[in-house]
Parts: sequence; structure tokens; C-alpha cells
Amino acid sequence: MHKKYIVRLTEEERHQCASVVDKLKGTSQKGKRANILLKADSDGPAWTDQQIADAFRCRRQTVENARKKFVLEGFQQALEHKTPKISRPTALDGKQEAQIIAMRLGEPPKGYGKWTLRLLARKAVELEIVASISHETVRLALKKTA
Repeated sequence: MHKKYIVRLTEEERHQCASVVDKLKGTSQKGKRANILLKADSDGPAWTDQQIADAFRCRRQTVENARKKFVLEGFQQALEHKTPKISRPTALDGKQEAQIIAMRLGEPPKGYGKWTLRLLARKAVELEIVASISHETVRLALKKTA
């Protein structure tokens, strides 16, 4: 079967993987990934994914993922298994959070015994504190103050 992600290690990368395996540097998972990369190297042993999975007691999918990560993200990412942090802008700024917290501390509307997250979200939109908001976002804002 033709592989989509071909691993070709440089001499330095091979040496680094061998160093991790020989000296047991890092976690056991790092050692396993180093072994996988060494055996998957097309300029080296070029084992099949199933052979690698059997040898290192992991799933074939683990080997495929290691290959893919090596090709798409580079050697260090594949070896360390670091995932890039994705940061999203916050839904509420400090002033909006403060208004929702203040609303929560006040009396609930007539007909309600207490504030619910959905009621707070509806009221925040109604009072034009925010254009739209999820009850989950309200929960997270209130969780910070608990």
C-alpha cells in the first residue's frame, strides 16, 4: 500500500531519536514515538505500520498519526507531541462580566425564585449588555467569581 506520509529522517534526527531511546530521555511516550519514527524511516528500516504497531505494542493508527505529524508539523512536534495552543478571543470583556455578575447578585425578575443561567443570558441580551450570549458563557463568567 502506498503511504501518504513518508518519513525521511536526517542523520541528526536519527541520532536524536536514538539518543532518546538509548538514554531513556523523556517520557515513555516520547521513547515510543522516537522508536516509531526510527522504524518508519524510509531511508532506514522502512517497516510497515502494522509491523511497527506490533513491535511497540500500539495501534496502527498511532503509527499513522506519528507519520502524519512528522510530515505536516515537523520532527520536534512529532517527537514531543506538542499541540499548538489555539487562543480564542473572549466572548465577554471585564465590564460585561461585571454587569452580569451584578445582575446575578440582584433580585430575580418577578415570577422567578432565583436566577438561572439561561435567564441571565436572556436578560443580558434584553438589556443590551451583549448582542448575543450562550448560557454556557454566563456559567464560565460566574465560575470565575465563585
